[in-house]
Amino acid sequence: MSSVAVLTQESFIEHRSGLLPEQSGAAGGPSAGEDEDELPTYKDAFPPLPEKAATPEGTQETANAWTSKIRPLKSSVITQVFHVPLEERKYKDINQFGEGDQAKVCVDIMHKTGAHLELSLAKDQGLSIMVSGKLDAVMKARKEIVSRLQTQASATVAIPKEHHRFVIGKNGEKLQELELKTATKIQIPRPDDPSNQIKISGTKEGLEKAKHEILLISAEQDKRAVERVNIDKVYHPFITGAYNKLVGEMMQETSARINVPPPSVNKTEIVITGEKEQVALAVIMIKKIYEEKKKNTTTIAVEVKKSQHKYVVGPKGNTLQEILDRTGVSVEIPPSDNSSETVILRGEPDRLGQALTEVYAKANSYTVSSVSAPSWLHRFIIGKKGQNLAKITQQMPKVHIEFTEGEDKITLEGPTKDVQMVQSQIEAIVIDLVSRMDYAEITVDPKFHRHLIGKGGVNINRIKELHKVTVRIPPDNEKSNLIRIEGDPQGVQEAKKELLELALRMENERTKDLIIEQRFHRAIIGQKGEKIKEVRDKFPEVIINFPDPAQKSDIVQLRGPRNEVEKCSKFMQKMVAEMVENSYSLSVPIFKQFHRNIIGKGGSNIKKIREETNTKIDLPAENSNSEMIIITGKKANCEAAKNRILAIQKELANITEMDVSIPSKLHNSLIGSKGRLVRSIMEECGGVHIHFPTEGSGIDKVTIRGPVEEVEKAKQQLLALAEEKQIKSFTAELHAKPEYHKFLIGKGGGNIRKVRDSTGARIIFPTSEDKDQELITVVGTEEAVRTAQKELEELIKSLDNIVEDTMIVDPKHHRYFVARRGQVLRDLADEYGGVMVSFPRTGSQSDKVTLKGAKECVEAAKKRMQEIVEDLDAQVTIECVIAQKFHRSIMGPKGSRIQQITRDHNVQIKFPEREDPQASPAEAPVQENGEANGEVKEPVDPNAPKKCDVILISGRKERCDAAVEALKALVPVTIEVEVPFELHRYIIGQKGSGIRKMMDEFEVNIQVPPPDQQSDKIAITGLASHLDRAKEGLLERVKELQAEQEDRALKSFKLTITVDPKYHPKIIGRKGAIITNIRTEHDVNIQFLEKNDENQDQITITGYEQNAIAARDAIQGIVDELEEMISEEITLDSRVHARIIGARGKGIRKIMDEFKVDLRFPQSGAADPNLVTVIGRPEHVDEAIDHLLNLEEEYLSDVVENEAKMAYMRPPGGSVAAADEQRGQSKGFVVREAPWASNTEKAPDMSSSEDFPSFGAPVQAKASPWGPKRF
Repeated sequence: MSSVAVLTQESFIEHRSGLLPEQSGAAGGPSAGEDEDELPTYKDAFPPLPEKAATPEGTQETANAWTSKIRPLKSSVITQVFHVPLEERKYKDINQFGEGDQAKVCVDIMHKTGAHLELSLAKDQGLSIMVSGKLDAVMKARKEIVSRLQTQASATVAIPKEHHRFVIGKNGEKLQELELKTATKIQIPRPDDPSNQIKISGTKEGLEKAKHEILLISAEQDKRAVERVNIDKVYHPFITGAYNKLVGEMMQETSARINVPPPSVNKTEIVITGEKEQVALAVIMIKKIYEEKKKNTTTIAVEVKKSQHKYVVGPKGNTLQEILDRTGVSVEIPPSDNSSETVILRGEPDRLGQALTEVYAKANSYTVSSVSAPSWLHRFIIGKKGQNLAKITQQMPKVHIEFTEGEDKITLEGPTKDVQMVQSQIEAIVIDLVSRMDYAEITVDPKFHRHLIGKGGVNINRIKELHKVTVRIPPDNEKSNLIRIEGDPQGVQEAKKELLELALRMENERTKDLIIEQRFHRAIIGQKGEKIKEVRDKFPEVIINFPDPAQKSDIVQLRGPRNEVEKCSKFMQKMVAEMVENSYSLSVPIFKQFHRNIIGKGGSNIKKIREETNTKIDLPAENSNSEMIIITGKKANCEAAKNRILAIQKELANITEMDVSIPSKLHNSLIGSKGRLVRSIMEECGGVHIHFPTEGSGIDKVTIRGPVEEVEKAKQQLLALAEEKQIKSFTAELHAKPEYHKFLIGKGGGNIRKVRDSTGARIIFPTSEDKDQELITVVGTEEAVRTAQKELEELIKSLDNIVEDTMIVDPKHHRYFVARRGQVLRDLADEYGGVMVSFPRTGSQSDKVTLKGAKECVEAAKKRMQEIVEDLDAQVTIECVIAQKFHRSIMGPKGSRIQQITRDHNVQIKFPEREDPQASPAEAPVQENGEANGEVKEPVDPNAPKKCDVILISGRKERCDAAVEALKALVPVTIEVEVPFELHRYIIGQKGSGIRKMMDEFEVNIQVPPPDQQSDKIAITGLASHLDRAKEGLLERVKELQAEQEDRALKSFKLTITVDPKYHPKIIGRKGAIITNIRTEHDVNIQFLEKNDENQDQITITGYEQNAIAARDAIQGIVDELEEMISEEITLDSRVHARIIGARGKGIRKIMDEFKVDLRFPQSGAADPNLVTVIGRPEHVDEAIDHLLNLEEEYLSDVVENEAKMAYMRPPGGSVAAADEQRGQSKGFVVREAPWASNTEKAPDMSSSEDFPSFGAPVQAKASPWGPKRF
């Protein structure tokens, strides 16, 4: 019989606190004297170590004391020897021992099992194998040796089929063990095979062992028996007995296992297993009980309500077992799926009456009742987290209370008296709730439900908190339009009204789809959603939904009140229109060499154009071949920026623009495939820009921009080509090596121009971007194309004819050609079809130069070299005197200006070394008697120019003169501009930023006099062409600064207002929010004095006079409002303060913002920790106090509940300490006959370094009861 222990709260506390007093006494039961006898001796607890001179016997005894409990260690590696007789060996070839198959098999076994094998031959030629390794590895190796090195025999053994499973064992473990043990292979027939023969294969010795083991298993199972006895199901309870006591006693007496099917299983068979004699005895006992009960028992049938059957059965059938135990009567209950109410009692006649009484008592001990309560009130009856219901169930734990969803009743089930009490309590709760609560249901289209709830439940939560109601909105999957409101009658009506108004407003809402190109979506949303937030703040009632970027949709959805949606729609359309207007793009072709001038020094020019025209200007990368500058913005602004950029180009070069009218239908044919045709015209005409209108526009106007002469030439070619296209157009293609192209074109396009002029055809060469670099296209009339093609083919053919020629070049000019790593020779090769020019070795004094290449190329290169030599012979060097201080300015950034002059005039310019200003003219060598090296030195001319000022220019005379003029034009000029001294520091700017900006913008140097001079003159130094613009810019800046000075004077108006310092924090606001808002709104500066200042009540306002007055009025308004405020103190239980304040003060901030009051909670250690101060306007203070008191009531109930729970989690105060006192102080570990127990010795001192020395610390030797110290 099983027993159940009930742990009450009291016993639980006692359990935690320690043993009960009586148990403590019992634990201490025996007398102190008896305790002392049971204590271990010191030598038993701490056996001494053996002395060096100890006797063998003593040593043995000591060793035993320490080692008696230590197990000997065993090696994990074992060695076994197996013998294979000659007649059983598989491999008998003696000559091949250590080689052949046998050796291979052994190596394989070692790899497979991890064991080590050593083979040897006995005198009788038998094979001995020594196997070493771990046990499992050795056993596996043995099995492999037997199966692979020994001849195999087979045998069968027959045992009963039912014994096979015992040979196999659980999960086949027994079979595997047998196979390893006997080194055989055992095959057992499958369960569906009727054969009882087990087949064994292996060595003869293994076969015998395996057969023996299998027969042993079978013999053991023969001793066991299984018996099945059929007993009517109704008599099973009498055989098992109450709580299975009877069957347990029988199993204990007979040692057999008796398996009676449980009541839920409809089987009559009882199975008995065990030894044959034990099983037979058990069968006799079971049949005896069955016969006796069958003879002596009778039955009665009684009607018991179906609902009461479970009370008769009891939990897990315990009640039936109880009745059987007390009366010996079995109670048969019909199955739960059977509608019958008849209960049958079976037993001896004289016991049936008592059993019947107990059945009726159990059936009627419980009752079922119901309480009428509207289903919507159920959750209020249950209470928050089941609080209300918990109070009832704690008092009446046996009563089961059931709430069925959708039914207006509560079902109670339990003992009759308890049910009646619970019923009366619940009825009282229902009456109270019905009197003070109400509900309402409204119908709202499900599509509006999520809008009623709001984002994150903000709308519905506000309604719930405001009206103190609960609102149930059905989930989307229910597809219900019924919304239920429950709570205070007045709150229900107000919430219903508000929800209906919201729903009505939503019904009046409209949804509008705006078509906005997806490329503008990101711009409308803005970085981190800043721009769309502004739109949503402007139209808070409108919901704006953008499509997912992956959908690539242009539809933006607006939803909200009709008027607001229309306003928002117009606003967004206006935004888009502005974006479309600002996204106008324009491409301006500008000659590559002028790009840096358009950018300006430090980007000053391009920055100024961008700012003044409000456009975005993108220039191509320096390494790009593109000349297009892209301008983006409003159309008018783009045109203005374009005109300014073109003006810069026009100013820098003699650029003109001309429009030519060509029928639009011819434009594509004039442009050519991938623009090849128009590009050839642009390159041929000095790089002019030709702009065709957009395809499909129908405009005939073609714009040509570039130098005047080249524009005119391009115009003539375009018109001629257009006329030719209108008459007839024919195209031919031919191929030539890319290195011949420059020669075919000729210098300045001279060669190709002759072909075109003579034939009238246009020849187009490939650009660097074309794939086929050898393809040359000829366009024109068929006759002209054929003639041009023939001429070109002849030229190409002649170029393929390689010749070698020589010419005479004076050795003094050789260096010019080979200098700079042969740059001149490389240019000649590029220009004249790859002709190779070879100069004699340095120092050979030969003047013979060899040229090798196509005949025409060699002739042309030879002619060009002669021109260069003539130029070199005619070369002169002249001096240009310019003060050294101007040299850097003349050179320009990275020498760009000098490089330009060198290219333009084909001269060489050399600047002198810089003069060292530290050097003294007195350092010249001293001359004696006016002589130097025996020669009389001429006196130095004081008017002669300094060496460091002389620039040398080499080239033809006329070119050198032109270069001198160009250099002198670059000498900077200085002018002075009058600027009031007090404005100088503003012109310089912070850390010189202002003056640097002007210098970069106007490409001049501006010198401001030092402050100690107090001069009004500012010097501007630069090119004459830049000075006027710089002067105008500086004077414009002076006007701006003077206007700013006047504005500063107006803005320095000061005003002082006196305000009680206690109001200062309120005026400043949280994190300075209020004062910052006043400062920003009125554009003033407001200063508060320090707390310790004697005039700390004064606030100073600085700004424009009218703004300062407006700010003063705003502050005075705040003060007036603060003076109207009152302060009230209320008592709030300190246990709920933390809940009210909330995480990081979130809760208290919400209350303060909602009720517009200030709350002050007591500091820790305050006299009254429950005192809370509320400050604000009278009406706001009252509302806030009511809200706080409601919160206190709500939170306090949670606190009380938690404290009640904690009572079960820890014992009442002092119980643990009391238990400790009862137990008394622990004596610790105590031994008898210790060395310190005698009068002469004392216990070792734990803190003494002598008794317990540290490792390595020197200690004086002294006699000790612990024996001599050994180190």
